[in-house]
Amino acid sequence: MSAVAHKTAERQLSRFPVAPGDTVTAWALSGISETYYPGEVALAEDRVNYRFINGFVDVGDLPCRVAVWKDIAERTVELETDWEVESINLPGFNRRLEFSDFWHRPTRLKRWCKTVLEPAQDGDVPFRVATCGGVHIWVDGKLAAKFEPYSRNKEQQAEITLPLRSSGSEIIMLSEDMAERDTNWYVELTLLGDQLVTSAIPSSADPEVIRELMALARDVRPVGEFCTGNPLVLTFDEAPVSAVEISAQVLPSVHRRGTPPILSAKTVLEAGQKTVEIHGLDCMAEAYHPLNLAFSVGETRVFRQIAFALLHDVQPARDNGGLKQRKRVALRHAADHGDLRIGRAFAILASGDGCTRLCRELIEYTLESVDERRDCSDFVLVPLLWLYGAYRDQLPADLAATVKASILNYRYWVDEPGNDTMWFWSENHVLCFHVSQYLAGLLMPGERFTASGRLGSEQLALATERLSKWFDSVESHGFAEWNSAAYYPIDFIGLLALEHWGKDEIAKRADQLLSRLFKMISLHTLAGVPAGSMGRAYDKELRAGPCTELAPFATVAFGEGWLNEGVAALPMFCAGDYEPPAELTRIAIPEDGQCVEAHYVQGYGHAGRLALYKSAAVQLSASVDSEPGSKGHQQHILDVRFAGHAFARAWVNHPGEDDPWGHQRPSYWAGNGTMPRVGQFGDAALMLFDIPETHRIGFTHAYAPADAFDASELHGDWLLLQSGRGYAAMTPCKALEPVLSGPGQNREYRAEGRKAGWVVLVGDLPEGQGLEAVRSLLDEVKTSFDPSEMTLSLKRPGRPVLTLNYREGLTAGGKPYPFPHPELEPKISFGQAAVLGSGATDNS
Repeated sequence: MSAVAHKTAERQLSRFPVAPGDTVTAWALSGISETYYPGEVALAEDRVNYRFINGFVDVGDLPCRVAVWKDIAERTVELETDWEVESINLPGFNRRLEFSDFWHRPTRLKRWCKTVLEPAQDGDVPFRVATCGGVHIWVDGKLAAKFEPYSRNKEQQAEITLPLRSSGSEIIMLSEDMAERDTNWYVELTLLGDQLVTSAIPSSADPEVIRELMALARDVRPVGEFCTGNPLVLTFDEAPVSAVEISAQVLPSVHRRGTPPILSAKTVLEAGQKTVEIHGLDCMAEAYHPLNLAFSVGETRVFRQIAFALLHDVQPARDNGGLKQRKRVALRHAADHGDLRIGRAFAILASGDGCTRLCRELIEYTLESVDERRDCSDFVLVPLLWLYGAYRDQLPADLAATVKASILNYRYWVDEPGNDTMWFWSENHVLCFHVSQYLAGLLMPGERFTASGRLGSEQLALATERLSKWFDSVESHGFAEWNSAAYYPIDFIGLLALEHWGKDEIAKRADQLLSRLFKMISLHTLAGVPAGSMGRAYDKELRAGPCTELAPFATVAFGEGWLNEGVAALPMFCAGDYEPPAELTRIAIPEDGQCVEAHYVQGYGHAGRLALYKSAAVQLSASVDSEPGSKGHQQHILDVRFAGHAFARAWVNHPGEDDPWGHQRPSYWAGNGTMPRVGQFGDAALMLFDIPETHRIGFTHAYAPADAFDASELHGDWLLLQSGRGYAAMTPCKALEPVLSGPGQNREYRAEGRKAGWVVLVGDLPEGQGLEAVRSLLDEVKTSFDPSEMTLSLKRPGRPVLTLNYREGLTAGGKPYPFPHPELEPKISFGQAAVLGSGATDNS
């Protein structure tokens, strides 16, 4: 959300045009009212069918939403006018008036909004209102419209008319929602018809000051894709005419809301300057950090959130000391430098430090999450149970008793009464809830559990049955969240605990699935960075691979990479006895001149049909035939990773939202607004996009941060990239333009148009050669894209002609090329790497 804060009581009006089809985004805003609103304790409907998908699922109506519907059916909402303006939302980054966020507990939300609308002439003016929650709109003091779908995170729309006066009508809107964890709280008020309307808000600021601050907030970005230490340098397209104060904050993760900022700094962007330095990074962990910025001139402030990656060494460390030694080093690192979560307390105890003051604080903070049944408390309950089972003799007696009480009082499944908003329904949460119930019953078989009324032995028996269903599903269908650097660490929480504590068949199945996970990680990791196509991804996993929770797993398992603050499950891996198969190192770290190819499927209904080509220098991975034309979610479809640099990575997608720093699902960079048709054949991939007219973003784009590559350039309509001995060439078979300003500068290349055919080629460069060799290669490469037939062809000397048809799929050498191995167990082959100009053969 962009916002401008004011304190002056007497203000003039600042006006902003709203054209037909545009949304009203200029609003004066009250503060946000948050009320804990759990509803009545009840059982929930168990809709888990163990058929996991990537996307939102219908989970039924939780007690908080039932209570809201009952309330809105009976209430009368009165207009309030005496609220204080806390901030002002201005046009700029988002066509929504958006307040989306994450609330761990059921929370009822409301916010008052005010603007003045001035049409060309008096009369009823049509609008379309879109929201997931509830909206009331008063015009000049009279209720003119209300719309209250309260459908959790599912947008609903209604057409309304507002009686407006050409001299200006005061609009007061109440926006409400019911927060159940991640909450899409927004309003889109879209102008229909054919007349222009002006929106006006109170402002004491000079309009030129507002314009300047909004331009700074719109265009701000780090100078590079990463920083290695102090300072963080921010850059802008336009220099201000007068000095602008900048406040910067990095807040703790969503799991530690309410604790002090990690970074709080102030600086000044001087008049005429386009860069500014942010200091204070010395003690910050290596991570991908959200950065909250406030730009101020006098009493006028504009807010913006961006992000940056901090990594001190962009080359991976290598350790051939053996798995046991690497585990000891990583466990010590987690104990000393891990994130302030239960995993660090686990590492402290597992390292033999005893229950230190910090360890106690972390356990007590975790107990708050468990006792309040916050969403994601199942993720921390599993390591807490392991900690209690293995190290309770090291805990002070009072703390051990409190931990035991929290375990007994927890709600372990939807068949136990509750009125929380814990998420029971996705692949990773189902596992962690079942494992929690299993471990709790195993550790306390004769104790009575409060929520269910069952004995621990009964909980154990029920959890064993449920875990069998989860294993049956994943063993049959694979992971819906395939290769996810965000969610594999959550799967590890549950599976490592079962491998260590489980009995008989449960432990055996956990061991087998752990080995399957590590095999997939070995396939898609290059130079220490887990990459490749992912079933679920966020910006941080894509733009900062070494900083993900998954990266240290690859480091410990294969001896190459980075350790970071991630402690979701890594201490459990390091303290336990499980060892990944030794032969996976050969796959994770190919020999020079060798390539690895693989095909396999993951997810219900073969949602991910995964193809991989990898050499020691470059990796190409894609999920082929993934429901082309459908709306995407968080599927990362095509990925190119280079070994030469920690951040050398590229991909192509269709943006899911307007804001390059946004957090929607899909977002600007993570996921696809419209899913493409994809085919991969060895070291080449073809992508076809057919974006419907109803989607407001009519372009596709490539991500390739220039500072992570040894060389990058445009050659005609081709984007050429080099990192180390790896290269990639990418073209949309039409004009490809670099983004020269704003957050996409030096990172983004756009292809305008709703139909596009992208070709992506990768390979190894001959020793001592650079992009000049790739340019020579491309002189002999022919591509052809027919948008009417939605067909894309690639011709290369000495290679079969590849043709991708949007309806029929891929052909190679004129013959259909169906996906070659639709099985969960990867089919892996080794061969000669495709060195440019060598005439290497395909191994597909």
